[in-house]
Amino acid sequence: MKILITGSAGFIGYHLAKKLLERGDEVVGLDNINDYYDVNLKYARLLNLGIHKESLEAKQLSKSTQFGKHSFIKADLEDASTLNKLFEIEQFDAVCNLAAQAGVRYSIENPHAYVQSNIVGFVNILEACRNYGVKNLCYASSSSVYGLNTAQPFKTNDHTDHPVSLYAATKKANEMMAHTYAHLYAISTTGLRFFTVYGPWGRPDMAPMLFADAILDDRAIKVFNHGNMSRDFTYIDDIVDGVIKVIDHPAAPIDKASCKEGDVLPADKSSAPYRLYNIGNNAPVQLLDFITTLEQTIGKEAKKNFMDMQDGDVVSTYADVSDLINDFGYKPHTSLEEGIKEFVSWYRAFYAR
Repeated sequence: MKILITGSAGFIGYHLAKKLLERGDEVVGLDNINDYYDVNLKYARLLNLGIHKESLEAKQLSKSTQFGKHSFIKADLEDASTLNKLFEIEQFDAVCNLAAQAGVRYSIENPHAYVQSNIVGFVNILEACRNYGVKNLCYASSSSVYGLNTAQPFKTNDHTDHPVSLYAATKKANEMMAHTYAHLYAISTTGLRFFTVYGPWGRPDMAPMLFADAILDDRAIKVFNHGNMSRDFTYIDDIVDGVIKVIDHPAAPIDKASCKEGDVLPADKSSAPYRLYNIGNNAPVQLLDFITTLEQTIGKEAKKNFMDMQDGDVVSTYADVSDLINDFGYKPHTSLEEGIKEFVSWYRAFYAR
């Protein structure tokens, strides 16, 4: 299979590309390598895939020196002309769109970046799929779409009409746009609502790396909502396993014969080839327990600065992944202790700590 992965210099995109290449797929990566966080980490991920910084020219494909079936292009999703040219030449079998402006809190500071990347960029992906015959699209949504919902675990057929950040609103919009293209053009679209992902090569703006860095530097970590928070922390290998299952099984429409006149379609599936899945660990962890596990693994106690809740944040996330289990036999297997051990081992080696 020939697969385009957008955001392949990112955390999830890097791991996904590596796994697909190792099983023999042909992978084209795309990323604009923006400076939302340290670009050196992004270049290091690419280097592990055989893509050398020195070989990169904007809007030109670079060939991997490690994987014969891998190439990479530095480009923006907002650049429709370059995107269309890439689709026309490469003729992809599937697209996994992970590229996006990430971060809940940053969306409060710089909303226009989210509109350009997450809305304009996503429309360009949909249009390229339509115009160049790609019928298999999966894309990153987010657990943030659940917003003010309080009933847990979060289910994909819950209403998601009360986002608390612009980031979440753009991800909700992606889901709605994907359904439109699934209905109009029979493109199989599958949205993945990612819950809190952690592990080696993770993002510096997320809690595991922020905490590890502060602990080792003897700085206080910021513990929001005075520690009264929980997250469905999910190890990166378990996430990638779920993404690949979705790529291998494009969304199908529900059986129209089972729909009676007057029935209301479920929120997570449709008479169009459209699906939504939660992808998480199905086992939320209290924030203070996560910090304790990190302290024990590092071998040093954290100084803690207890703070109020941040704007745009939620108290708890908890994924119901029963659909992924029923449809694909998906089951996360990495314990928090094992995952944190792998993360800390990578972190110490990469940053020489």
